Amino acid sequence: MLRIGLTGGIACGKSTVGEMLVRRGAHYLSADELAHKLYEPGGVAYEGVVRAFGREILNPDRTVNRKKLAALAFPDRIDELNAIVHPAVIEAQKRWSAEVTRDDPNGVGVVEAALIFEAGAETHFDKVIVVTCGPEDKAERYARRMEISLEDARAEVKRRTAAQLSDDAKARRADYVIDNSRTVEETERQVDAIWRQLKKA
Repeated sequence: MLRIGLTGGIACGKSTVGEMLVRRGAHYLSADELAHKLYEPGGVAYEGVVRAFGREILNPDRTVNRKKLAALAFPDRIDELNAIVHPAVIEAQKRWSAEVTRDDPNGVGVVEAALIFEAGAETHFDKVIVVTCGPEDKAERYARRMEISLEDARAEVKRRTAAQLSDDAKARRADYVIDNSRTVEETERQVDAIWRQLKKA
């Protein structure tokens, strides 16, 4: 199986590109969704996250409040959070990859993860796709997704971006770059071109 890492800055449209790849036949795993499951009560990272960031990150039902956790983690303590969660995420990704390879040895497996380069995880993939867009695009999309004001979205995007490599730095290290700042149709065309190359690999 061809192992593809899909990454990019906050609100650049990684999940949108992932959905486009799935429609073309790719197997897909969201590392962020996987991480969230790992720090649910009973998950392997739950106790470590609560111990490190305190019980104030918990909802009344003892689940982790992701907004409160993010507020504490970004940007200064993101490495601390990653150190707790990433080893378990990587192990779960490896299990998923092995299962998909067994079921579809000639397939394409896509793992969407925000911090592939920052975590030094690019070596786990055969190719890496980076999705980019402009800062105002990020803010507008984040505002819609989180149902907050554009001003608040700009501030949060800036805060989270401080904990990541810039889009330009990621693009320089990518095998493929998708500019998602234009129309959906233009993004589809870029995904089509990359998909044809992946199927030849």
